[in-house]
Amino acid sequence: MKFIGLMSDTHGFLDEGMLGYFDGCDEIWHAGDIGENGVADRLARFKPLRAVYGNIDGTATRMRFPEDLHFSCEGLKVFMTHIGGYPGRYYPRVRQLLKADPPDLFICGHSHILKIVPDQQFALLHINPGACGQEGFHLMRTMVRFRVDHGRLEGLEVIELGRRGKLI
Repeated sequence: MKFIGLMSDTHGFLDEGMLGYFDGCDEIWHAGDIGENGVADRLARFKPLRAVYGNIDGTATRMRFPEDLHFSCEGLKVFMTHIGGYPGRYYPRVRQLLKADPPDLFICGHSHILKIVPDQQFALLHINPGACGQEGFHLMRTMVRFRVDHGRLEGLEVIELGRRGKLI
């Protein structure tokens, strides 16, 4: 069993209060728009990090992380990218990738909107953890935690960090 902390759209912002929510996690997954490699460095020193780059990320971040990440965690097949869309409205590139190799869990960021939606067409769970940074139009900063055990996602928790502009 692994305990996962999922975040997206830090846009270069990370405070210690955010890391406290991931103390018990085995890994941190970041769904893009990291904002600067210093954020990725801090996360990777704290816990093992899996990440993709996002549309605001510069060359150094794009060289360090892929656009798409396909992996297995405790028997759960995962596909993570930054710009993905939503069930019924996936971006064309992502729709083709989902058709070619459907995961159990599809993760993306970009919209800054927290959504957890089952997708009946592809028989997967879609998670966008929202945005935990200070940049963007979102009002509430959010992250997600969950466990993966024997190919199943369990104990899904939404973490509200407070309104954008306030520190923890």
